[in-house]
Parts: sequence; structure tokens; C-alpha cells
Amino acid sequence: MGGNTTDTFTLPDLGEGLQEAEIVSWHVTEGDHVVTDQPLVAVETDKAVVEIPSPRSARVVRLHGATGGRVAVGEPLVEFESADAQADAGTVVGTIDATAPAETSRAAAPRAAGGRMTPAVRALARKLGIDPALVQGTGPAGAITTADVERAAQAFAAAAPAEPLRGPRRAMAERMAKAHAEVVPATVTDQADVEAWPAGADVTLRLIRAVAAGCAAAPALNAWFEPETMSRRLHERIDLGIAVDLDDDGLFVPVLRDVGRRNAVALKRGLERLKADVRQRTIPLGELRGQTITLSNFGTVGGQHAELVVVPPQVAILGVGRMTEQVVATDGAPAVHRVLPLSLTFDHRAVTGAEAARFLRAVVEELEGAEPSAASRLRDP
Repeated sequence: MGGNTTDTFTLPDLGEGLQEAEIVSWHVTEGDHVVTDQPLVAVETDKAVVEIPSPRSARVVRLHGATGGRVAVGEPLVEFESADAQADAGTVVGTIDATAPAETSRAAAPRAAGGRMTPAVRALARKLGIDPALVQGTGPAGAITTADVERAAQAFAAAAPAEPLRGPRRAMAERMAKAHAEVVPATVTDQADVEAWPAGADVTLRLIRAVAAGCAAAPALNAWFEPETMSRRLHERIDLGIAVDLDDDGLFVPVLRDVGRRNAVALKRGLERLKADVRQRTIPLGELRGQTITLSNFGTVGGQHAELVVVPPQVAILGVGRMTEQVVATDGAPAVHRVLPLSLTFDHRAVTGAEAARFLRAVVEELEGAEPSAASRLRDP
């Protein structure tokens, strides 16, 4: 017969390669008695809030981490005291909670080496709380002057306090930085004459079919690139990431699976479900992972062409600008037609310019072709 034992429950593996999470809210306090599978804490990963349940029945001795703090996989989360401690099971139950806000905290500005300055100017900067690394020097050879420091102090006084990025916006910042550091991007543009589209045509469905046509013409764009081994992985199935903007909540990219083999009815139903789940923040993490290529219809907001960001390990993203009316040559005569601008950004490490051009040409041809029937050639899984 042994006495009470204390052991530590660590943040379990959340899957999908996630390495850390942010604590949104604790459901227990120190001293509470919990039972197996009782929710302990809600943590936010890239795009979803995940409830982590208790792996055993025990008394909570200590909570590691405050609301708004970040904890890495394998770091201590909760200390338990129980008569018969079990091994750390690391169970995770994923749910979405759109009402659980994360607390904010002040973050210090990044520091870097500032310009040259005299001891008096440096003392003034210290007195006013100004980081010299954030001051643009206007003196000789870029030296920072008293006036430079005073201007910086006035600017910081008028500016809003630094707001730490959290949740989707933090995830976006991290992914964009990773993409910028890794990808060798190149962009080709074109436009599709869509004057033949009937009234009420579903633009998104036409775009999805066009991506499928592009992948059929140039399979190299429906792929993942693995720089560690300098290899690429071609995908037979097209799992299309579709960018969805939620204004202040940031950008989400849910995945519409196997778009090349689904009919219009199935695609529309799946697309509506994904968008509803994203807006309600109830989409599972698995539905935000595994894109083989991405579609961004940014033209619904504005803009014509863009140099888009390819998020590794993907190698391509198709952007669609705002539809406009333009004068085009038709049968040797000018005519006003509806035109859709297209931008294709690709990772030049894995995709050649010719492959990108073939992809974009197939996209244009599909968009300019006849409206396919709802049940044509594709299945409804």
C-alpha cells in the first residue's frame, strides 16, 4: 500500500506537426479534484481551440502557464496528486470554442543595433524610453541626433500600444515568414474572357474546376516540395485549399478534398459546409491541413493581379482578381466583355516556367469553355 504520489502531465502531441499552443482558458484551479476525461484547459493552435482532458482521476496540485501564455509540446501543463498515478496518456479531444477569447499582454519591441549617437543623445533616449534601434538617424553618416530621439518619442506617444499577435494572425505571421525564407517565388499572369458565362454562374465552382484542369495539364503544380531531400511528391488527388477571409479573425484556408473527382453538387455542398464551419470556428484541425494546391479569390475584395505567397510544402497558388469589363477584339471588331484576371505564383525550385504556363493556359481554357453539367464526369462521394 503506497501513499499519494505526484506526477506531471505535459502538453501532449496535438498532431499535424504542431509544436506549441496558446493557453486560452483553464477549466480547473489548483486544489480541484478531477476525473478522467474532464476538460482541464482550452488551448489555441494555428486555427482552432482544442480542449485537453484529464488523463486520470486525481487532485490538481499545480497549473503550469497563465492564460495567454504559450506552452510547447512536452512541457509541463498540470501536476497531479493521486493514490495511484497512471502514465501520461496524452489524450486530446478537439473542439472549437468561438467564445473563448485569449488575454493580451504587452510585448517588447525587437531590439537591434542602433545608429551612432553621442552619450548625451543616448542618455536622452534612455530617459524617454526610446529604443535606438527603432530610430532613423538624420545626422552625418546616419547618426542619431537629439531631434531624432524627440521625434521618435512623439511618434510613440501618439501611436497605439503594441498588440501581440494571437491565434490565426500569429499563425499567419509565422507561416508567411517561413514561406518568405524558404520559397523561391515566381508569378505569371493572364486573363480569361468569361463573357459567355450565363447569368448566375457559380464563380467558385468554375474556378475549382479550372484548377482541376490545370493540375491535369501540369501535374507538377499539384505537389509538395521537400527541400531537406531535394525531392518533390506529386499528388494524384487534388486537395484544394480555399482562402476564406474573416476580416479581424484573419485568413483561413480550409481544404476541399479530391476536387478532381467530385461533381458540382458535391463540390457545392462541401464548399458551403467548409465555409460555415470556418465562420463559426467549428472546423476540425484536420480540415485545415494537407492542401496540395491553393485557390485565392481575392478579387471578391478588390485588386486585379497579385504576387501571392506559396506556403510550403505546396508549390503553387492560383489567385483570381476582380472581374471587370474590358474592350477586347472579337472577330476582328472591338467588343466589351467580362474579363477575369488570373495570377499564378509558384515555387521555382520545384516548378518550371513552362509547367506554370501550361497550367495557367489550361485554367484559362476551362474558364472560357462551356458550362459543364452538374453531374458530368465527376462523382458524388
